[in-house]
Order: sequence, then C-alpha cells, then structure tokens
Amino acid sequence: MDDSEALLSIGTFARRVGLTPSALRFYDDCGVLRPARVDGVTGYRRYGAGQAARAVRLRQLREAGLPLVDVAVVLDGPEDAAHGVLRAHLERMRRNEAEARALVERLLPEAPEGAGHCRAWARARIGGAELASAVRQVAPAAATGKARERHPVLGHVLLELSLGEVRLVATDRYRLAVRVLRPTEFEGGPRHVLIDAEAARSLAEWAVRRRTVELECAGDEAEVRLRSGTDVREVPAGCTAGRGGGAEAAVFPDYRLMLEGLEAGRHRLIVDREALRDAVAGRARVVSLSVAGGGTGGGEDAEGGRKCVVSRETASGEAAEVSRETAPGAPAEQTLTVSDGGREPVRLRLIAEGSGLRIAFDPAVLLPALEAGVGPDVLLEIASVERPVVVRSADQGSFTTLVMPVRRSGTED
Repeated sequence: MDDSEALLSIGTFARRVGLTPSALRFYDDCGVLRPARVDGVTGYRRYGAGQAARAVRLRQLREAGLPLVDVAVVLDGPEDAAHGVLRAHLERMRRNEAEARALVERLLPEAPEGAGHCRAWARARIGGAELASAVRQVAPAAATGKARERHPVLGHVLLELSLGEVRLVATDRYRLAVRVLRPTEFEGGPRHVLIDAEAARSLAEWAVRRRTVELECAGDEAEVRLRSGTDVREVPAGCTAGRGGGAEAAVFPDYRLMLEGLEAGRHRLIVDREALRDAVAGRARVVSLSVAGGGTGGGEDAEGGRKCVVSRETASGEAAEVSRETAPGAPAEQTLTVSDGGREPVRLRLIAEGSGLRIAFDPAVLLPALEAGVGPDVLLEIASVERPVVVRSADQGSFTTLVMPVRRSGTED
C-alpha cells in the first residue's frame, strides 16, 4: 500500500464494504482480512481503500455460506482450486435446499387452538424458528439417564428473561450450552424458570411452525407459555420450577460464574463444522485432535509472510491441492487430524492460531456440540488440554458451548 494513501477507520471501512466492525475484527483474528495498519498504542485498526474489493468479495462469499477455510482458497488459492471449492459448495447448497423444502412441507399442516389472555406476565416477542433453533442447540446438553437421576435439576433447561434478552442454558456437568436471543419486543422481568428438557423440545416443535411467538412467564408462578395470535401452547404442569425471583432456579449451576472463569484461549481453531462432525461421528473410543503446521501466532518469517502446508481436500471431500508461500497477512493453512487409534485418521483443513496442539474428547460429548452449531464453520477456543474448551459458531457469538476434554490414553494412535 502507498504510504500516501489515506487510511480509513474501522467504522468507515465497515460501512463502505457492508461489514460490521466486529466482523472485521474477527476476520483480522482469522488472518483472512488484515488491516493495513494497527496503532501500537491504541490498537485501532486502519484500512486502505484498496482493500475494499477483497472485503466485498469476502462478504459475498460468507453471505453465500462458504466456510472460512474455503473462503481462503477462493481468495488466495490457485484458480482451479477456487473453482473446485465453489462448484462443490453450489452442489451442497442444492442438496440442503431440497432437504429444507421437504422438511417445511412436512411441518405445514397444523391445527391451532384458541385461548384467552392473562395479565401479570413477563413477555418477549421472538421468531418462532429462532426459538426452536435455540432449544435444538441447548437441550442436548441437559443431563439424561443416571446423570439426571443423581442431579434432577440438570435434566432441565434454564429459561431467563432479563435486561431485554432471552437466555436458554443447559448443562450435564461435562458440557454447558448457552444461547442468547434478542427479542424485537420485551417487557417485564426478570424471570428465571426451569423447564423439563423434553417439555422444552415440545415447545420448540410448536414454535417452529409460527413466524413469531410471544414467550410469556408468570410473575408469581413457575408458568411458561407461548402465544402466536390466538394460538397458545403452555408447558404442562409439573414440567417447570422456579418463581419470578428465581428461588428454586437458583439451585441450577451458576453458568455465568463458569463463563467468567474461562481463561483466554491460547489456541483458536476454525474448521468446517460438518466435516469435523462427520470425522467424529461413529467413533466409540476417545477422539484425538492434533494440529500440524505452523500457526498464525509466531509462524511469520522475517518478511511477515507465512508458510502454508499442503491442503488436499475441500469441505465436501473433493481434491483441491493448495501449497504455497502466503503473502504477509494471509491466513496460515494447517491440518487438523482426527483419530481414535482404531479407524483411519481424517485430515481436515483449518485456520488456526497456535501450534503443537493435541487434545482429546469423548465423542459422545463433543459430537452433540458440533451438531448444535450454526453455520458452516465452528470455532474451538482452547486454553489448556485440561480446561473447558469453548465451541461456538465462528462468526455467531450468540451460541456458546463448553466441552470438557479428557485425558488421552497412552496407547492411543
């Protein structure tokens, strides 16, 4: 970039290219779109006008649902690899569209029932599909079987209406799932109610057929109901606990304390979510994840460039070999190996910070966290192989899952 070129603030540049400042910070962290300059004192990012075309291209690729690992190939890889990635993604979109259409057609038939309206309820208006998605993400983290028998409270989903937000939380002590919803309308509260996980799923099945719903919690009783026009769905008696002040709900683990106690992640792994899910699925033994190649942290040479390892597969499994020296600021391509000492290891492309990582998980705990994700990418933030790992959608911060790693066997791999 010419030193004489005027630099733009992150807000100005964001408006010019149609991205949010938070997205620009995220893409900087990933190495996909570095700022032209970062102030050493304030940390403020500045961008050059010449970077706008790349930023717009990046935004378009993300709007099309392309995973970041594939975005890097399209932006910086060989032309034939870029074409292969885009063709594979187009075919994947066609399959997903057909599956979604078939699902909606099955859900359309319904028989709504009318109900009256009561007073003294805290209310939040949200999208029906959005609420259903939140329950789908969070409920699998609730305890089942013997774990629920030992700790009945963990078989519930915590529902909170507070400070203009709706939060759903579940944990079985080995994982924690939190989803935050921001209603278009909110009144009353705060409310803290525990809902049986199966009752929560039943509410979700009802809500997904409605464009918008009003989530209502009683002020003096542990009552929850959903309203869409004259249609009402209530949680059955005995499936909730906790009053407006949260007396009974207070026995639920303090998830805020757990989140606040997290250490900053020394390793950040961004990988195709479905590819990682498929690599973990079907494995009965402890699954090991190991990173090969130089990380973005400390992996730069004297000129500021990075060495990239060879990448031989796209998210869909099609061959797309990429091997090159990246320019300064380009993302470092690395390999994530998924193995269990039994089945053939699977190698996936990823974007990562940090190197030399090897961590193990119980597949029965990790797999639901991956299945509950949203979007094409998943981000794993790892502080230590003995500390909870943050699993979330790479560019959606409203859903967070904590997953406990396990000790690797000495005979593994």
